[in-house]
Amino acid sequence: MYIKFIVVVGILLVFADGFTVRGPSAPLVVPLGSSVVLPCYVDKPLPVEGLEVQWGRTDSETPVHLFLDGESRSEVQQQDYHDRAHFFTDQIQHGNFSLRLDNLTAEDEGNYTCKVYSQQESGETVVQIKDVERLLVSGSSRSISAYDGEDVTLNCSVDSHIKPEHIEELSWKRTDGDIMVLLYLNNEALPDSSDEQYRDRVEFFTDEIPKGNFSLRLKSVRTEDKGVYMCEVFAGRLSASATVVLEQLGFSSWHITVLAFCFVAGFGAVLLLCCLIYCRLKNTVNSRTIWNLQLSLVFFPNVCMFFAFFLWGFTEGFLHESVTCCALFILRPVMLTWALSYLKYLPDNIITWIRFFRITREFTFFTVVVYSLFFAHGWRKSAHDTDSGRRVGSGVFFGLVVLSCLALSLMDFKRLSNQEQPRRVSSRMQTKVFLFGNVFLSFSQLFQLTSSLGLPSLGSAFVLLVLPLLLIFMVYLPRLQAKFESLQRRWITSLWMITTLLLYIVLVIYIHLTIFEREKEYLEWTCVIVYIEVLKMIAVYENSMTVHLCNEIMYMFGAVGLVLLNSVTLTAELILKARNGERVLKDLRVIVFPSECVFALYWLVLLMHADWKAVTTKFTQNQRNTPSTQENSRDS
Repeated sequence: MYIKFIVVVGILLVFADGFTVRGPSAPLVVPLGSSVVLPCYVDKPLPVEGLEVQWGRTDSETPVHLFLDGESRSEVQQQDYHDRAHFFTDQIQHGNFSLRLDNLTAEDEGNYTCKVYSQQESGETVVQIKDVERLLVSGSSRSISAYDGEDVTLNCSVDSHIKPEHIEELSWKRTDGDIMVLLYLNNEALPDSSDEQYRDRVEFFTDEIPKGNFSLRLKSVRTEDKGVYMCEVFAGRLSASATVVLEQLGFSSWHITVLAFCFVAGFGAVLLLCCLIYCRLKNTVNSRTIWNLQLSLVFFPNVCMFFAFFLWGFTEGFLHESVTCCALFILRPVMLTWALSYLKYLPDNIITWIRFFRITREFTFFTVVVYSLFFAHGWRKSAHDTDSGRRVGSGVFFGLVVLSCLALSLMDFKRLSNQEQPRRVSSRMQTKVFLFGNVFLSFSQLFQLTSSLGLPSLGSAFVLLVLPLLLIFMVYLPRLQAKFESLQRRWITSLWMITTLLLYIVLVIYIHLTIFEREKEYLEWTCVIVYIEVLKMIAVYENSMTVHLCNEIMYMFGAVGLVLLNSVTLTAELILKARNGERVLKDLRVIVFPSECVFALYWLVLLMHADWKAVTTKFTQNQRNTPSTQENSRDS
């Protein structure tokens, strides 16, 4: 009887103590994207009837999951945990209330509470998910080398336990300048996000993405692609990155061809000059040999530079840079041949043929090429404009530019034809017509620029109208000077020549810098326009003169020095870009056209001086003939 009493008291004491809910002894550390079991159990089985087990987060009142009345109640759980949180139903009757949480995300970090209610008794435990394993992103431990034009692979892999759908954003960037190469967002690659430099040249290996391989294929590698690339991954609050170095870019066959053309042009120009000087000093060869050497010096180096810039445009250069430089070098023989006609050892039967190689031809053709680029650029800029007036205006003024250039070429050709006729139109009238044709062309050029690129400020617009008038003033100033003996001194002549020429060029630079101020290539385009304006003035004076001066040293500078300068510049730019991965000069036009302007300005000064001398001499002769004519009339 005493023993039974002790057993009953023991059983009552056990039920009086209730139950204890136990959990893990330490925070849980688990990989991102994996499954984790949140332990929760009691030290003795509890009856299922009236049992309630509730899992929740300490920072939210909505249950993560709920077990009530013998079944799981998924309809009341948080939406973020729907189909991700599960009880071990068959273990509940044994006191195991653990919860399995699938597809772990960074947001799942935190404290979870397991509360158990049974027959007026309750207990709870806290489970902490802490420090979800960080993203592990790996790239390439060694730098990558490639030849220009090849395809390369930039490695980037994410841990295989992280699924692509868990990655919110993955981006490939150039670390220098933070240039976007390619973006992966919302489980989709976005090619339109790429910088213009990489557009249509980069792509992911689509079949490898489910395996965590986000390596990048870079097609048709260029020298400017050299640099450090970063693969940066974002998943929730976590981020990681890896870098890949692309270096030691070698020359492609096209690059080697460009270098070969530059070397042949520079070395060939120097060699031809040496041969020409040797033959001139020996005086043992006939004029035909010297003429052939001179002709080779005019054409051969410039044709080589044309092909060098042509291939440069396909490899490293820009469209505007390559087109304008190619047009310049293919037309340079025109100016050099025009200068060549006044050197010694020139056969007489060649002079008539050379007359057709005139600056007017070079000026009109080059103007059409350059302003066609402006027209195309303005057309692209206004592609999204609802108002088509800008496009129409640009097209109309471009048409006027082309027609004006064609008319000037026909005038020049007609003037040459009239020289062979005994009764021809006066040279003075031809000069006036040609001059005002250039003035009309100037207005057409300026209006096309303003319609294509936008209107300048009011002050610049006023200068736009003054510029063509200044050209007329420069041509007719010698006539005014000839009428006054006090203005016929040499220092006054030199002063007006230098002053008016500098004023004209300064105004040209100011106006076009204002027009191009919103363009990236404002300095490069200004250099090209200044060269066109110098050619325009040369064409005006060339049509007004029948006698020209020549300086053989300056001619050699134009035929050899400029070719050597440009070939060395292009060679150095190509080598330095392959070495450093970026261009030293953003555009070679800032070297090519200013140096060409120096040569062209020299010829312009000679023409202006010859024009002043011819006008002054003619006016003096007329004054001398006038008194004699009056005396003869009196005697008669």
